[in-house]
Amino acid sequence: MGKINGHGITAYGNPDASIVLIQAVDDHDLAGMETETAEIRKLTAADFCLLAVRVQNWNNDLSPWAAPAVFGKEAFGGGAADTLAEVLKHTADKGKTYYLGGYSLAGLFALWAACQTDVFRGVAAASPSVWFPGFADYLRAHAMHAKTVYLSLGDREEKTRNPVMATVGDRIREAHGLLKAQGIHTTLEWNPGNHFKDADIRTAKAFAWVMK
Repeated sequence: MGKINGHGITAYGNPDASIVLIQAVDDHDLAGMETETAEIRKLTAADFCLLAVRVQNWNNDLSPWAAPAVFGKEAFGGGAADTLAEVLKHTADKGKTYYLGGYSLAGLFALWAACQTDVFRGVAAASPSVWFPGFADYLRAHAMHAKTVYLSLGDREEKTRNPVMATVGDRIREAHGLLKAQGIHTTLEWNPGNHFKDADIRTAKAFAWVMK
């Protein structure tokens, strides 16, 4: 375990593996990382190291730009560029292959980051917050540099009463179509349940798919 500028890094799997999975996490995600790692091992024979990057403020550290609160009172601070700069410090070994992924806002961060840099071969975006204000416009205007992108959503996620978050189904279908039009190897998987069901298992499925 190491530290970078207040972000704690916890490594799972084989630290010497040539495949490195990177995921932004909070304390809730960290509690499920052993389950997630075991599930990835079940789904693929590939050897890997999974780096869990602990962010200090979820809404600030993973949002690509400032936006007003969508639920509760906490607005989005637009600190994703700083988080990406920290993540990229762990991608210096050119002999390794890097995949970026995550759940919810971390999935959105991964999609955004892979339009900013070509370091990541694939993006594993499980239930990503593509309802985020302005993100659909961003995806239309920026090319995806990753060669493969996994998208998923729970089949009840767009049935929320929150009018912004209820757009998530339309936004993810649009994102999937945009990526296909760019020639990206992509899929959109629908999982049973709402946003809070099986985050560790859904993220494991996402990483396993892009690794294959």
